[in-house]
Amino acid sequence: GPHEEGKQRQGTACLSPLPDVSAGNGCGHTLLTPHSGTLSSKNYPGTYPNHTMCCWRLQAPPGTSLLLAFGDVDLEPSEHCAHSSLLLADPQTGTAYGPYCRNSVPSAPLLMTNSSTVTVLFNSTSHRSGRGLLLSYATSQHPGTHYTQEHVSPDPPLTMCFSVYCPAGCKDIHGDIWGNPSQGYRDTSVLCKAAVHAGVIADELGGQVTLSREKGITLYESAFANGLHSKRGSLSEKRLVFHKVCCLLSPACDDVLEVVAFNASSWWHEVDALGQDRAWVAERAALSTTGHSWAAEPSTKAAWLELDLGTRRNVTGIITKGSSEQHNYYVTSYHVSSSRDGKNWRPYRGSSGQEDKVFEGNADSHGEVSNAFIPPVVARYIR
Repeated sequence: GPHEEGKQRQGTACLSPLPDVSAGNGCGHTLLTPHSGTLSSKNYPGTYPNHTMCCWRLQAPPGTSLLLAFGDVDLEPSEHCAHSSLLLADPQTGTAYGPYCRNSVPSAPLLMTNSSTVTVLFNSTSHRSGRGLLLSYATSQHPGTHYTQEHVSPDPPLTMCFSVYCPAGCKDIHGDIWGNPSQGYRDTSVLCKAAVHAGVIADELGGQVTLSREKGITLYESAFANGLHSKRGSLSEKRLVFHKVCCLLSPACDDVLEVVAFNASSWWHEVDALGQDRAWVAERAALSTTGHSWAAEPSTKAAWLELDLGTRRNVTGIITKGSSEQHNYYVTSYHVSSSRDGKNWRPYRGSSGQEDKVFEGNADSHGEVSNAFIPPVVARYIR
């Protein structure tokens, strides 16, 4: 029948010479890597457009097979899904899964294929309703259940650690998170999106996360961290607390590192309207400093602030803050470089390794913003 899975079907493969690509005018948020990824139709979760198509080609490492998770498939029903459809195929064997639409949905939320290559084809004609689709995938190298928007089920016992696999691309999927890395997150938060916010995985890679389900708290405070805003949230029965692997072995991995000395490219010698001097020197860059902070000479280009940690340390992240509400100065974005000897500097490129990473900084002068280093930086000096 036309809706049976695993049938031989010809002409369903996307014609693309490159792995991990998407093509068409119906593609929404897409992040594809060899080990995991997330993809959605255009406008998701709003109504998908008329007369569009998108083809994604997923390519896992040789010898592995792809596991796909149907986060949401909401395409307007039609006979044999002829008007709007989702079709998955193995171009090597011609095996197809689908077509799927609202009156022919996937039989299970997870599809385990026997192939390292799968094409995903989305088509639409004229229609009135439908959110479209949201899918994620991982490989047989990561057999732990992976999630898009769904929550952990069945619930593990309170305080017991458990592990799930989060695919790449969760940062920009639809859904809210409430809380912050220090408090934990309301358990109604999108789990893998909260994991990116907490800094336990990099969005461009995804990965295994370890967390526990703890007793809820009265109020969850919002925060901006790792490029994501969380919301302020009210009482919940349970909350999600993420754990870095090293913290399970040694709690010291989340300790604030002591800075032995601060250095800078320049500092601002301010003379205010009353004729008073104010020195915005590098030593005032410590997060605990009250009053004004460090600032470079206003005309300086490519200014930098240097932290000497005294000895080589494992640095897992950084927290930035503006000068204070009184002065209202702050840094909106920055690069990071590291050095083991103070002479040879290496720019931080994150997990992608292609370009120097630009970290999103502050949006006001008084809030703290945290950014994780994934992988960590091993260095004595940070700029």
